[in-house]
Amino acid sequence: MAVTDQTPPQLTRAPVANALGAVARAVPLSLRLEANWKLRVVLLRVLGAAMILSSTGLWLVPGAGADPEMNLIRIGISVVFLLIGLVLMTAHEPGSRPEACFDPVRRELRVLKRDERGRPRTVLRRSYDTLGGVRLTAATVQMYETDGSLLIELPIGSAALRSQLRDQLSGAVRILT
Repeated sequence: MAVTDQTPPQLTRAPVANALGAVARAVPLSLRLEANWKLRVVLLRVLGAAMILSSTGLWLVPGAGADPEMNLIRIGISVVFLLIGLVLMTAHEPGSRPEACFDPVRRELRVLKRDERGRPRTVLRRSYDTLGGVRLTAATVQMYETDGSLLIELPIGSAALRSQLRDQLSGAVRILT
C-alpha cells in the first residue's frame, strides 16, 4: 500500500505565542489509502495481452488443424481467451479509495470513503481523546484503542509526513515507542 500526502502546502509562519491562533490556522492532514493499483493494472494488462496473443497462437500450432473436432475445441478456447484478455486489458484503477483525515482543529481522526456520486462519506470518526495510543514507525502509523487493541494501521510514505503527524498528535494522544 502506498499513501499520498494530500496536505496543501503550508506557508512559513512567524512564531505565534497564542496557542489558540496556531490551532485555528492548522491544516488537517489527509492520507489517501492506495493499494498499489498502478502495479496491479500493469500486471493485468500484461496478462490480458498474453491471453489475446495465446488465443491467436493456438491457430499457429503446426499439424493441429487436421481434426475437425479439435478445431471446434480450439475455436471455443480462442474465443474464451480473447474475451478474458479483453476484460483484463480494459481493467482500470478504482476511484473510491478510503482517505484518513487527521483534523487538528476538531482533534479527531476521520476515515472517509466516496459513494457512487463521488461525495465523501464518513466511515469512522474518533476523537483524539478516545484513542489509547499511537505508534509511529518508519513505514506505518498504528492507532490503538484504550484496551490496547489495534484500531487502524495506515501506511506512511515519507519521513516528512511522519514528522507532521507526530507534531499534530503530540500532546493529544499518547505516543508509544
